[in-house]
Amino acid sequence: MRIRKFNEEVLFATDTIVSVGAKDIEQLKHKAKRNKRRRIRLCAHSSHEDYIHEMLIVHEKGCYVQPHKHINKTESFHIIEGMVDIVHFDNDGWINEIISMGDCGSGRKFFYRLPASIYHTLLIKSDVLVFHEITNGPFRPSETVWARWAPEETNEKAVSRYLEKIENYIDGNG
Repeated sequence: MRIRKFNEEVLFATDTIVSVGAKDIEQLKHKAKRNKRRRIRLCAHSSHEDYIHEMLIVHEKGCYVQPHKHINKTESFHIIEGMVDIVHFDNDGWINEIISMGDCGSGRKFFYRLPASIYHTLLIKSDVLVFHEITNGPFRPSETVWARWAPEETNEKAVSRYLEKIENYIDGNG
């Protein structure tokens, strides 16, 4: 597979027909491990302007995805490897729902579709999470709304406390 590097975390497949195998996933996991934020995505679509965006995404355990929502965009996840809790929030930051997900053989949900404008985050439960995400394009950063009630990724201490608070809530201690 031929790839074009957009940045350290985003790659675009350049083949007309994109096919991915276990060796490709292992290479993505290796690249994620070397990235500062311990994540990477391989885009199967050709540009940010495409109407359908399909990505293979790798996140290592401990990656923080600040709760956010997408305006006028749906997204779906299909877990390929690993386990994750998807947490949905109301507009004030209260947890509405937790979806425990894993690969098809895990006994957990392995697919979900999220409608537009729901705040969500990922709590990665395994050492690595590999998932296929589909959303509608084109990509516009202004169409992602970051939750004001959640810490920004750069505030490591606040992120650690926040994730612990969510974990305690999920475990019934919050």
